[in-house]
Amino acid sequence: MELIDIAFMKEKDIDEVSQIEQNTFSTPWSRNSFLEAINNENTLYIVAHKDGEVAGYAGLWQSFDEGEITNVAVNPKYRHQGIGISLMKWLEQKGHERGINAFLLEVRESNDNARNLYTKIGYKTLGMRKNFYEKPVENAIIMSKIIKER
Repeated sequence: MELIDIAFMKEKDIDEVSQIEQNTFSTPWSRNSFLEAINNENTLYIVAHKDGEVAGYAGLWQSFDEGEITNVAVNPKYRHQGIGISLMKWLEQKGHERGINAFLLEVRESNDNARNLYTKIGYKTLGMRKNFYEKPVENAIIMSKIIKER
């Protein structure tokens, strides 16, 4: 079994990332949104490669010492192999190197797999945003993690 390789997202990754995005989310980002994101100095977008293809990706927007995690998705054929956790840990490490100490995200209330993953790596529930998501309308659970200075 080939190991995963995590790296910063490049333009050549965006077509595969967009395909995973389209297959994962009911209101997916456009290809152009990812292109803009990877060219913005206040963002951090990464991909996991496995078997020569994009197995998953994650990204965040930085504001001072906070990072809002915007996208996390794993190609269905690579799920339940630890790729989501690896992406999150790498994203947190690189974010922390850029001065981020607090990470924040929203997740669908019904997305037990993602919520369990985030809880497993130390995210705490802060609250809820009523009817935050569309297609279908659903509450968002707000979660955060603080990384202490080393």
